[in-house]
Amino acid sequence: MHVKTTILDLPEEELVNPGNRACAGCALGIAYRVGLKALGKNTLIVVPPSCLTVLQGLYPIAATKLPSLNVTFASTAAAATGLLAALKATGRKGINVVGWAGDGGTSDIGLQALSGACERGDDFLFICYDNEGYMNTGVQRSGTTPQWALTANTPIKGKLQPKKDVAAILAAHNIEYVATTSAAYPLDLYDKIKKALTFQGVKYLHIHIPCPPGWGFEPRYAVKVGKLAVESGLFELCEIEKSQFRHTGASLKIIEKRRLVPVRDYLKAQSRFKTMSEAETEKIQESITRRWEGYFKSFDDINGEE
Repeated sequence: MHVKTTILDLPEEELVNPGNRACAGCALGIAYRVGLKALGKNTLIVVPPSCLTVLQGLYPIAATKLPSLNVTFASTAAAATGLLAALKATGRKGINVVGWAGDGGTSDIGLQALSGACERGDDFLFICYDNEGYMNTGVQRSGTTPQWALTANTPIKGKLQPKKDVAAILAAHNIEYVATTSAAYPLDLYDKIKKALTFQGVKYLHIHIPCPPGWGFEPRYAVKVGKLAVESGLFELCEIEKSQFRHTGASLKIIEKRRLVPVRDYLKAQSRFKTMSEAETEKIQESITRRWEGYFKSFDDINGEE
């Protein structure tokens, strides 16, 4: 049985230099710092245009201490495949190849290359940090922007379409490991990256990343907002391991305790939802409640409870 990591267990070595170009309160900085600890020094990172390229900076003053290949928006997974071929050709083993892209470079522009890599069974880890919009270029909507969220290019009522479920799309490719996590739960993130590296083929990790300027909240509340997303049941922490789905961490505790925070608490914490009506908020709450009641029933059936 896997022993969960505590903060005292994290490696002391930092693979991110002090200081970077991220916005104040950016939750990507948390995920990146902890994520690199999990990946270790023997790692090559592939990064498309995104907030991460801004955070990292450019050689010779880059924030990351790992080799990082900056590629075009659509080619993260394709470039990772190329790196695997280069490592094989030169006989180098024991090196992690990791694509680390934003939601735009994953759910939209980069999806075709990622889907192709999954079909081929290429052996790398793909991490999507989902701040729910094209934040690096001025807060435009992406496929993972939630319904009713305001961006620079949505109608006055916000995005009209629901958020794209990228983890489910990747799970439909029948890859061995898909997981969701949040920068607000860094130890959960660390453990899932470590676990992902034990599988063959493409592994996919989806990280929820609160964005202060893009979502409209004070930088000091990034972790609080991230936790509200999970505690309200709007964003789920889960694993799909060899096609077997299960909740993990804080989401599993919701099922065990039968307690959800009202989604209104999460929505009201951000200015991007300021045009939402009470009826729209209630509709989202009803959808969450209905979904989680199904989880509660399944949990009871599995555990023989009435």
